[in-house]
Amino acid sequence: MLYYLSQWLLDAVSGTVWADWLSPLRVFRYITVRSAGAAITALALSWWLGPKVIAWLKDLKFEQNYVDRAHEQGDLKTRLINKQGVPTMGGVLIVMVVDLTALLWAQWNAFVVLTLVSMLVLGALGFWDDYLKITKKNAFGATASVKLVIQFSLALFIALYLLRMPGTRELVTKIMVPFLKNELMTSALIGVVITVFAIVGSSNAVNLTDGLDGLAIGCTLIVTMVFLVFTYIAGNAVIAKYLAVPHVVGAGELTVFCAAMVGAGLGFLWFNCHPAQVFMGDTGSLAIGGVLGIIAVLIHQPFVLVIAGGVFVMEAGSVLVQRGWFTYTRRKFGEGRRVFLMAPVHHHFEKLGWYESQIVTRFYILGLLFAVVALSTLKLR
Repeated sequence: MLYYLSQWLLDAVSGTVWADWLSPLRVFRYITVRSAGAAITALALSWWLGPKVIAWLKDLKFEQNYVDRAHEQGDLKTRLINKQGVPTMGGVLIVMVVDLTALLWAQWNAFVVLTLVSMLVLGALGFWDDYLKITKKNAFGATASVKLVIQFSLALFIALYLLRMPGTRELVTKIMVPFLKNELMTSALIGVVITVFAIVGSSNAVNLTDGLDGLAIGCTLIVTMVFLVFTYIAGNAVIAKYLAVPHVVGAGELTVFCAAMVGAGLGFLWFNCHPAQVFMGDTGSLAIGGVLGIIAVLIHQPFVLVIAGGVFVMEAGSVLVQRGWFTYTRRKFGEGRRVFLMAPVHHHFEKLGWYESQIVTRFYILGLLFAVVALSTLKLR
């Protein structure tokens, strides 16, 4: 909005005495300026709206007044603070701030609109899931089948939309792999499958990571900063050519979106750090996870997300391994056996006696290491 307003004013005063006075408005043409503005705006909005949203959630009784699944499976003695009674659905703050900030600072191209709408859809799905948990007063909200149907439908729509448009078709058909300059292969079918699983997998992986104060949003911040760099490079033809990465026309505006995510994430972490004043709930985790997957697809780097989001891969992988091994051993030996003391893996470390803040800090360190490896793919090709 600010970009369009600034350009309208510059056009309106062109050739008049006011032209020189308003010439500084030209800075709104630069993605770097608008990205900085988006980050600052999102952070300020989060700090301002945060207490109001928390109070609103408390007034509505949208609080975690049930025993979470971690405690249902076994007592976690290292938890020093009871999490019951803490407001959930705090993801509405993230979704609202990111969408408003992006609309304010970005140019509204197809990529930005697709990302914003998808964030609203996944946020609404998460809100419904959280609402059911609150009303039922247990850790089971919407059924897994319902959530997966909506997630896969959205992801498939995005894949087919990109495939149908001539300007974005190659984002799906050309399979790009980190550390390689050229595409690995060309296949529409495989591309659709990768696109769908990148979006759905990312959404659920972040959701599984959201189990400790500050863990999911902190790791999301690290991954988002990686993609802030990648989106800027992908949108700049000169830099993209120099680094031998795919140039995607219009992807630069996703840098503004990523900057808004960074600002909103930092603002939310202010209230979500241990001991948390609010939880993002599925409202936030499904939305921001899905958006990370969408951004990775839109800049032609879905496999970079696997590297940058290594913590999310660990968390989701631990659940798949645990369930798979338990099912296999139950059928083979008549008794299910576990690989981890508890899954996702952050609960495994809780059971080992690690304190919550220790786990979160150490996972941040791992996240930073994964981020460095992801960024190294820009030069090692």
